Amino acid sequence: MTAIAVLGSTNMDLVTYVARAPALGETVTGRELRTVPGGKGANQAVAAARAGGEVVMIGAVGTDEFGSRLRTNLEHAGVDTDLLHTAAGPSGTAHIVVDDEGANAIVVIPGANGTVTALGPGEHAAIAAAGLLLLQLELPLSAVTEAARAAKARGVRTILTPSPVQLLPSELLDAVDLLIPNEHEAAALSGCDEPHAAAEVLLRQVPEVVITLGRKGCLYAARGSEAVLFPAPEVTAVDTTGAGDTFVGTLAVALGEGRAVPEALAWASSAAALCVQRPGASTSMPYRSEIDAA
Repeated sequence: MTAIAVLGSTNMDLVTYVARAPALGETVTGRELRTVPGGKGANQAVAAARAGGEVVMIGAVGTDEFGSRLRTNLEHAGVDTDLLHTAAGPSGTAHIVVDDEGANAIVVIPGANGTVTALGPGEHAAIAAAGLLLLQLELPLSAVTEAARAAKARGVRTILTPSPVQLLPSELLDAVDLLIPNEHEAAALSGCDEPHAAAEVLLRQVPEVVITLGRKGCLYAARGSEAVLFPAPEVTAVDTTGAGDTFVGTLAVALGEGRAVPEALAWASSAAALCVQRPGASTSMPYRSEIDAA
């Protein structure tokens, strides 16, 4: 079984469904509000666990009702929460608007996530014992960088999802093995709107890149070889929230199992395609048997 450590955020997603998202200054009427456990870190942990990984979650929740629900959701998915600390105050929240095309807009409020500024001995030990480390950018950058450097020192493969996108220091990028931005994040990080050109720029900083392209699939690029575009399954999207995290968590399991990159990307794409056909984030993530059957 693939051992995966996830350092990342836990948020309660407050999801509003509307026919179309409002423009600035505009009010629209929504048809439904759901509270769904999420956060990029927690989402990737749940996705990896459901795909068959042995996952430990490193992060923090608050002392509010959301904190209890977030912890319970991870535990029900089979994620080890011994290193998910409880911080005084509110848990993180994500305020999400989903339109009839399944597209979303998100505002994240860090809450307890903002308290994770450094790692203790237990977190370092968990990273050292893992085969892969999954990172995102919804925690303070100091902790993300510390974790990546700890993983590199122990030979643990590190995968970074650069979201929310921001300028990344070289000390972080030097410790990243695989960078997985979406096309907008890739453009922001590279200064290139075209994915192939963006990948070329990003490969100067990291050894491997996967740029996710939504319904167009994903672009895989590695140093010393030509970039390859892998198509996505054709499905009708209901809600794209959590699809990228499903892709990353599932891909981590596949790579940890030693699958070749094309097979791993196809398996992760199948998982993401199943996710977008269901509402919600962590609640929509498929189990291994469903991915295998897709």
